[in-house]
Amino acid sequence: MKNVLVPVELHSTIDSVFTTALLFARRFDGYVEGMPLGPDLPDLVAFDMPVSWSVADQHTWKEMADESHRQFEDFMKTANVPTHDAAPDGLSWGWAGESSFGDSHVSSYARLFDICVLGRPGAERGDARMATAEAALFDSGRPILLAPPTAPGTLGETVVIAWNQSMETARATALSMPVLKKAKKVIVLTIPEHKVEGPTGEQMAHNLRANGVLAEAVERSAKVRGHGEAIIEGATALGADLLVKGAYTQSRLRQMIFGGATSYILAKANLPVFMSS
Repeated sequence: MKNVLVPVELHSTIDSVFTTALLFARRFDGYVEGMPLGPDLPDLVAFDMPVSWSVADQHTWKEMADESHRQFEDFMKTANVPTHDAAPDGLSWGWAGESSFGDSHVSSYARLFDICVLGRPGAERGDARMATAEAALFDSGRPILLAPPTAPGTLGETVVIAWNQSMETARATALSMPVLKKAKKVIVLTIPEHKVEGPTGEQMAHNLRANGVLAEAVERSAKVRGHGEAIIEGATALGADLLVKGAYTQSRLRQMIFGGATSYILAKANLPVFMSS
């Protein structure tokens, strides 16, 4: 997984996104490309929209894109990461675009990359946006890596797979295989109160071991806790620095109304999360 995309929007946890992306890229001696991110424009704009509004916003978007570029470049230079032109075959960085792109364009462009790194969405003004995470998750065809609010110190040394026996988690596990093979320890975590019909955690761990992954299976009861809370607490207790999770085993609408593990993790995860739909 050598090609890493980082959509850059100047939200409150962007430094953690940069750190998480670089930690991931270092594991594969890979390439990190930043691109300026902004909200999508409406598909249709009224013909009588004031010209001054349009021009002013275009200037603002350009200024935001320039600042995003500067912060991304400063981070990479401080970390002594060379540009891709200077080191085309090793760890390097680059930048795409001079004006902000909307979520739909980012999710389309992400199809060229192995993974897209984003901030964990938040409810406060200035936090990373849920719309970006869901666009990348459902429209890119690629996995995403959610950075926690506080930058991690390590990534991918101890990996916990939130195994609920579902198709979505099976896909996420398969996509994360390059990461799992580099991990020192992989734990297949099952919450018995919250699973669907499918292979057991021990069966998945056995399959991973057959593929050269140092995996073991663990069960932890949710008791009175919700599924998402039990996953986060279990992963933290097991010393994980990366969680692998399939997204939305239940429908998105159901989770929006009633809650669910994906919704909880998107809102509360305190460690990096590798996720696919």
